[in-house]
Amino acid sequence: MTADAAGGAGALRTVLLVEDHVDSRAMYAEFLRLEFDVVEAGDGVAALELMEHTRPDVIVTDLALPRMDGFELIERIRRDDRLRHVPVIALSGYSGSEHEGRALQAGSDQVLLKPCLPETLARAVASVMIRRKDS
Repeated sequence: MTADAAGGAGALRTVLLVEDHVDSRAMYAEFLRLEFDVVEAGDGVAALELMEHTRPDVIVTDLALPRMDGFELIERIRRDDRLRHVPVIALSGYSGSEHEGRALQAGSDQVLLKPCLPETLARAVASVMIRRKDS
């Protein structure tokens, strides 16, 4: 899916990727850059700092992060008038409905289990962009 198909008018849509594992972040970022502009953060605090001057179209966050976990990050995003409309995809290494339910309750639009193929993540990003645009 091209950036135009994901709702852009020729310009790449921006994805904020929040992942503390450098190798995973590099893999996802490399693949997402085929379709999107990608901004990276290694934890929830750094992500919030980036969003002070960058407005992402979608946020992808791991749930297990240092300094501020993904659950708190999502809750803060949903309380921020500037960001509450931005779709959030949570990545979880925990299989089980408890973590998925907690992420959805915090305000995540979708939860993907790790290991997650980069192609699956890219499809999810495009999908939440389209769903949010249509709503």
